[in-house]
Amino acid sequence: MAVIPLRSPVLHDQVVRKLRTLLVEGRIDAGAKLNERELSQRLQVSRTPLREAIKQLAAEGLVELKPHRGAVAIALDEAEVQHSFELMAALEGLSGELAAQRITEAELQVVRALHFEMLAAFTRRDLSGYYRLNMQIHAAINAAAKNPVLARTYAQANARLQALRFRSNFDEQKWKRAVKEHSQMIDALAARDDARLRQLLVTHLHHKRDVVLDMMRAGTLAMASKASR
Repeated sequence: MAVIPLRSPVLHDQVVRKLRTLLVEGRIDAGAKLNERELSQRLQVSRTPLREAIKQLAAEGLVELKPHRGAVAIALDEAEVQHSFELMAALEGLSGELAAQRITEAELQVVRALHFEMLAAFTRRDLSGYYRLNMQIHAAINAAAKNPVLARTYAQANARLQALRFRSNFDEQKWKRAVKEHSQMIDALAARDDARLRQLLVTHLHHKRDVVLDMMRAGTLAMASKASR
């Protein structure tokens, strides 16, 4: 595997961010055991900060710590995907509804700027950059809802779905649809139309769910992950 260099001295959040990217972008297969020796060489860190990063990502829900197996990249079955996206759609909808009611003009301008950056990444077909900005937009909308309990619940539920949300953009037409939906979300947010934003976000998550389930049933989810490496 290619070496991913980190600045020295290595900070905890750098290791977490790099390892999270490997998991989300499918560079570590779902269900695969995290090989500490291989990862420490790839990230150019000792095992101590790597283990701390693994613990944090386990707390987030991207990694499972299994007895006699160690750390394993999370793998959801079809029922878990259904249930997780169902919950996430409800949380996204509520988040959007509250954000439309409570967002400040300054916060709205930040979301708009992120959206324009995301469109530029889409134009370049930079999926990694696109996804990073996409998640920042959703997080900014969630923060604008100004409900800390919702924010904590949202972050925990979303962590389990990050890798699947990333893969849902592998299909060009589905990716284009997602971009169009995001533009509609920004318009609804700017108009402070809470009911419309809620519905748009729920529909957006249902579309993500359907894409992932179709890929799982067709057996193309893992193949798509390998093709993106």
